[in-house]
Amino acid sequence: MRDTTQSSDTERESAVRVSGLRLAYDDFLVLDGLEFDIRRGEIFAIMGGSGCGKSTLLKHLIGLRDPAAGSIFFGGEDFVKASESDRRRIQRRFGVLYQQGALWSSMTLAENVALPLETYTRLKAARIRQIVAFKLALVGLAGFEAFYPAQISGGMRKRAALARAIALDPDILFFDEPSAGLDPVTSRRLDRTILQLRESLGTTVVLVTHELESLFALADRALFLDAEQKRSTALGSPTDLRNNPPNEAVAAFLRREAE
Repeated sequence: MRDTTQSSDTERESAVRVSGLRLAYDDFLVLDGLEFDIRRGEIFAIMGGSGCGKSTLLKHLIGLRDPAAGSIFFGGEDFVKASESDRRRIQRRFGVLYQQGALWSSMTLAENVALPLETYTRLKAARIRQIVAFKLALVGLAGFEAFYPAQISGGMRKRAALARAIALDPDILFFDEPSAGLDPVTSRRLDRTILQLRESLGTTVVLVTHELESLFALADRALFLDAEQKRSTALGSPTDLRNNPPNEAVAAFLRREAE
């Protein structure tokens, strides 16, 4: 694996560090030997073709699955070896936007965004309402508090799910194919929202995507997962990797728009 970014960038403090990570389903090996860091405040993309293990890696990073071997460090703490209570404490620092949004259909947008605040804080109802209105306004949904998910478009549902993901002011936001199922115009609007949130909140963003336009618009660095080799074979700026690909698989993936 080759990191094409400048060495001066590596001085930035890491939000996440992955060491010797092996991912497997029983005897089926998905990925092995993963070694990378995610720098605080950057947008870090996990890219690769279908079946390469992008979403599987994300599930391991947020603790939905345990690795077969290796470590995942958040702020110096080994998430893999942590106790259940310490894991929950670390996970409180995460915000997650799932591919389908995963909003509760029986709740209004305000109720969906309020849920983590009601569950994990002791804030009074009036304060929660203020925070909910602010988070929905951040994603361009001011005035939609009383709407139900079925009453709004797919792109608006994604943005409402994003508002819920940032409800607790997370240190790290994880996105699983945020543009999936969206038309190009709506997808670009969501990309702009993600960039604006990173700039305004300073949040570290980890993004799983196979969409080239979103990849080049958003990512500071990207990790390429190779399905055939079952490992990562490149790490760096998407533009640098496209212009100077370290192998044919990376070139084929990043130059698809020229086909």
